[in-house]
Amino acid sequence: MPPLLTIAQARAAVAAAVELLPTDRVPVADALGRVLAEPVVAAHDVPPFANAAMDGYAVHAGPRGRTLKVVGESRAGAPAPAATDLEDGEAIRISTGAALPAGADAVLQVERVSVDGDRVTLDDDVAPGRNVRLPGEDLHAGATVLGPGIRLGPAELGVAVTAGRGELEVGRRPRVTVVATGDELVAPGAQLAPGQIHDSNAITLAALARRAGAEVAPTGRAADTREAVEATLAAALDEADVLVVSGGVSVGPHDHVKPALQALGVEQRFWRVALRPGKPTWFGTRGRRLVFGLPGNPVSSMVTFHLFARPALLALQGAPYASGPLRTARLTEAVPRSPERDEAVRVRLAGGADGSLTATPTGPQGSHVLTSMLGADGLALVEAGEGELAAGTTVTVELF
Repeated sequence: MPPLLTIAQARAAVAAAVELLPTDRVPVADALGRVLAEPVVAAHDVPPFANAAMDGYAVHAGPRGRTLKVVGESRAGAPAPAATDLEDGEAIRISTGAALPAGADAVLQVERVSVDGDRVTLDDDVAPGRNVRLPGEDLHAGATVLGPGIRLGPAELGVAVTAGRGELEVGRRPRVTVVATGDELVAPGAQLAPGQIHDSNAITLAALARRAGAEVAPTGRAADTREAVEATLAAALDEADVLVVSGGVSVGPHDHVKPALQALGVEQRFWRVALRPGKPTWFGTRGRRLVFGLPGNPVSSMVTFHLFARPALLALQGAPYASGPLRTARLTEAVPRSPERDEAVRVRLAGGADGSLTATPTGPQGSHVLTSMLGADGLALVEAGEGELAAGTTVTVELF
């Protein structure tokens, strides 16, 4: 039997198998969560003109106590007439975001002005540029403001629109099919007969895939026979960019996934990782298609999806193949070590008084204890070794 792969070796094998999917051009409003496939260059300065940062009066800079005549108004979207050139002794009423009239070089906010009919008295000194946003203060025309490979969030969409874009080139969403195997599995909410359990893995894995930007087909379920497993996987492989199979990848008499995949032309890239939970993780390819055989224990399936499948789904869309964000934290309690496998301990993070982070295990860490995922912020990766890691030891935590 081949030696166990390290987490890093398994990730490298998955990364090497990823081939970028084609791109889609979509309206900016539909691009949330998509991975950008092109640079976004500002079409113009932002803001494109000098404008007011506050409601008030556009004036010439100068000392307090001046009484000025109000000769017009500049509103957002309705600037003062272009022919208006502010003279000494004059002011123009102005709204936040409105264009600064010609001749003005400052805005005094309305709270610092005394109004008497069409005249205002300035109750504060006014320095040049006060409450004025200059052209290009946010973005300069021609500057690259977003680069390929980033996942688009609300701020990125706003910047793209501000830069003048109405559409964006993004990576196509990978099509994912999740198949759970096992005679014991029944649909959510169904009445349980003796020996049966509800199929939680299909729901959690499909949800994780959607969160990673995938389009997820209706989940499948296969009984523990070679014929049923092979038929279900064959149908899934015809439609999916990525097939995720839960259960049936170990060495028991009813574990039919590996031989079924082999018969369907899927090449094994690796099987078994030095990881707890998640040792029997399997990965293979058929052409451009990626196939993940994840353990059937619910925590194992979620942990291995996070460590291996999630980065692959993002990389297919054009993001770098990488771990989740990493943080360092101090353990609040001792954690036993496995002598042969690195352990992914589910932890909650909290800020310490000195600004550092602490990591507290979420309770019993058995691979069947799905409630250990509740409230978990990430996985503390504990290297294999003897004994335990003492409370206070610094660990690396990979965030979900």
